[in-house]
Amino acid sequence: MSDDGHFTARLPTKRMAADCLITDQANRLLVLKPPYKPTWDIPGGVVERDESPRLAAQREVVEEIGLLVEPGRLLAVDWIPQSGDFTEIVAFLFDGGVLAPADIERIVLQPTEVTSSRFVTLDEAAHLLDPEQFARVAAGFKNRRTPDAVYLENGVASTSATVVREDCGHGDQSAANSLDQS
Repeated sequence: MSDDGHFTARLPTKRMAADCLITDQANRLLVLKPPYKPTWDIPGGVVERDESPRLAAQREVVEEIGLLVEPGRLLAVDWIPQSGDFTEIVAFLFDGGVLAPADIERIVLQPTEVTSSRFVTLDEAAHLLDPEQFARVAAGFKNRRTPDAVYLENGVASTSATVVREDCGHGDQSAANSLDQS
């Protein structure tokens, strides 16, 4: 209640992030070293106000590595709870495709965003990315072979999670399928 006796609505503070899983022809993951944190990252970042996650992923890739990449299908959605000073986040992971050698040569790092880049195996990525992001990336790699996007909570797909099919219409009951745990 405000000082004048009226109820005031407090909007929840949530953030969205959108990343692209980009690989080379050897199926190695593109990772980036940002100057502002100790772990490596993948191309992507925060979704701005009134911006779709897909467009945010595309914008962030251009800003970070100078390539215009059309984000492909959604691979994973991850809800990350509040931690310390950081608010909860909903993170979208899109398939950023496979870069040909000519595309890799055209990468231009934006020094305020990225100090280094390289392609690594999934095993190497486990040691470079933060654990939650690595879990999302690993799920994305697995789901590149399926038509489904996986729902995660803090990087973990639970047995009660469902997948979202992009080819189903809104409200279609066939859009929710049980997550295959095999």
